[in-house]
Amino acid sequence: MLVNFISSIVKVQSDIMEQIGASCISLNNIRNDEENETKTEKLIASSKSLSSHEENISLKGLFPQIIASLIAAAFHIGNGMAMSYSSVVISQLEKPDSDIKPTTGEKALIASILILVAPLASVFCGVIMDKIGRINTIKTAMVPAVVGWCLTALAKNTTVLITGRALVGIASAFGTSPAIVYIAEISNPKMRMSFLQLCPTYVALGMIFIYLGGWFMHWRLLAWVSNVFAILPCLAVFFIPESPMWLIMKGRVKEAKNSLNWLHKYQPPIPGKDETFADIQFKLLKKEQEENSEKSKNKGTVMDIAKEFLKPTGYKPLIILLPLFFCQHFSGVYITMFYSITFIEEAGTNVSGYFASIMIGVIRLVMASCNIFVLKYMNRRTTIMWSCLGMAVCMFTSGLFTLWIKEGQTTAKWVPVAALLLYVVFSVVGLMFLPFMVIPELFPQEIRGTGYTIGYSLSTAFMFASLESYYFLNETLGGATNLQWFFAIVCLAGLVYTYMFLPETKGKKLIDITTNFQKGWLYIGKSHKEDNVNNNV
Repeated sequence: MLVNFISSIVKVQSDIMEQIGASCISLNNIRNDEENETKTEKLIASSKSLSSHEENISLKGLFPQIIASLIAAAFHIGNGMAMSYSSVVISQLEKPDSDIKPTTGEKALIASILILVAPLASVFCGVIMDKIGRINTIKTAMVPAVVGWCLTALAKNTTVLITGRALVGIASAFGTSPAIVYIAEISNPKMRMSFLQLCPTYVALGMIFIYLGGWFMHWRLLAWVSNVFAILPCLAVFFIPESPMWLIMKGRVKEAKNSLNWLHKYQPPIPGKDETFADIQFKLLKKEQEENSEKSKNKGTVMDIAKEFLKPTGYKPLIILLPLFFCQHFSGVYITMFYSITFIEEAGTNVSGYFASIMIGVIRLVMASCNIFVLKYMNRRTTIMWSCLGMAVCMFTSGLFTLWIKEGQTTAKWVPVAALLLYVVFSVVGLMFLPFMVIPELFPQEIRGTGYTIGYSLSTAFMFASLESYYFLNETLGGATNLQWFFAIVCLAGLVYTYMFLPETKGKKLIDITTNFQKGWLYIGKSHKEDNVNNNV
């Protein structure tokens, strides 16, 4: 029973992550099927009538997809609010007149509980979204979200407060994961990355709302107001159609056709074709579903997957990713998000922690919107290394001025905040997101979904550990200055480690990536002639 349960969970989450990985990360999947050229030729032939038409699609033709993506991703606003709310509530609970007096451990758990419940919630979310659909799963997120925010607002002790935060964390998984899959399934291939960029943009917007609200509101009132951003997105999805891919998978052919007609209703006729764009798309999706069903029958067992992880192409990516995850989370990227107000106030600056947090949110919003161009034109390794270097310089500068401020050697109390804002710019460009993106790029096709699941879970564990250890690190290292220098050292370690071990994946064929793991551990010292080629994705 236990083995079957674990097997089903791995299968479901692997399938979901394969969809997300294949849709969100540009890997040139046609290149990856070099070992099966016949299937590649079939895929090209079946989509030929659509490819040139999709490349020249107009804004009017994309309008339904834009609306659907804007609505489906809207729950990410609540996700951003949930993540940044810990900063506000902890800051206000630390005040002398607070009616709840949490311990240091309880404050850490208030911040980190969202990360603790996320992996398990995502697994069950995957089961549900495959059963009832992407849109219906988003609708269900409203229940734990509203209950969680209400418990938070009414909490008389830390136990109830933490329980409310946990429910909001579960809701975040149920409201965001289906949205990512939905957008990946309905969007034009040329615009997919742009539409998916709505998700981090909405998260940054939610953070701004919370920091701005926390500046003027009590944390209980802010929790009540947050219900609005849990209810409205779930109501809005009633006005968009279900994913046609999921409908076809469930055999609901008529609804799938209606969904495609809605999503492509402004598409002009294809020259020389009697069928509409939606009709041809329907045939291709149906054929793809039949092929996927056949592939799923031939999928390896849990033991077959385990054997793949015993090969260098299976275990080396996981081992190489572990130190990168450590550097990602112990560089302070998420600590400065979940504890931003407390962190800024301890830096000794005269700038309001709430105002500085709002500015951090604005920068995240702008950078999340612009990040698509970085992902398109820059290599993964280069971006991460520059990100680490910039973060290290900024955090060292912030720590140095924090020391000088406390010693009375300077009156430039605005410098730590300015350095932190620039630190956020460098983090969003590279170290904050790219380690998540390279996970599926490093694994062979046979275990990509499972590899992503395991890698993402390990990264989440490091995130939880970093958030839990904030107060311990601050006390052990002797205060804000040394803590910031610790973050700077970790950033530099991430730079060196990335240079030495992390393979370049952008624009690379699967065979090139897997061959690298068969050669050895170090990435430097090998011939990588294509690394500096500007490959447009």
